[in-house]
Amino acid sequence: MRIAVLGAGHVGPVLARLAVAAGCPVAIAGSGDPARIAMITEFLAPGAVPLSASDAVADADLVVLAIPWHRFGMLEPGMFTGKIVIDAMNHWPPAAAPLGTSEEVASRLVGARVVKTLNHIACQDMEPPDGRAVGLAGDDAAAVEAVSEFLRRIGFEPVPVGSLAAGRLLEPGSPLFGVAVARPEFEKFTKELA
Repeated sequence: MRIAVLGAGHVGPVLARLAVAAGCPVAIAGSGDPARIAMITEFLAPGAVPLSASDAVADADLVVLAIPWHRFGMLEPGMFTGKIVIDAMNHWPPAAAPLGTSEEVASRLVGARVVKTLNHIACQDMEPPDGRAVGLAGDDAAAVEAVSEFLRRIGFEPVPVGSLAAGRLLEPGSPLFGVAVARPEFEKFTKELA
């Protein structure tokens, strides 16, 4: 499973490191020239290859969006067509938004198969994963299964929470946001919210 991680800030290098440790080929991209993140990659995600976003996405089986929300609009939507895309971004709108972030991502990345996950857990709680539960939401069953396989491979316990619209359960303001627990506790939280 070839992984492209877009984002070289806090979350991106952690996920790249976990994926490399799990034996996945990983490309990582920042917002500019790949040479700018070469040293960061060497120290924070050894084994990951710094590339441009378009080159990283082109060969990937799975793309992780781990960029700041305000940068999402700068990405070229066409390069994601046919790709499985993990939305690990968060957005803190000043007022209640009509759509969850992943619904907005899916509406912009027409032709991509979007799954919401990994956004509700702090980067410092991602490593080591230790079988920690992570929620995921998506409308494409095959994409949800592929992302679940990836999550298990890097050491998490995936817990589906429903459709992409249900991904709002994983966003800031939800009781699940910031929760770092094992599967039984996570499922208890989701049942209480249902």
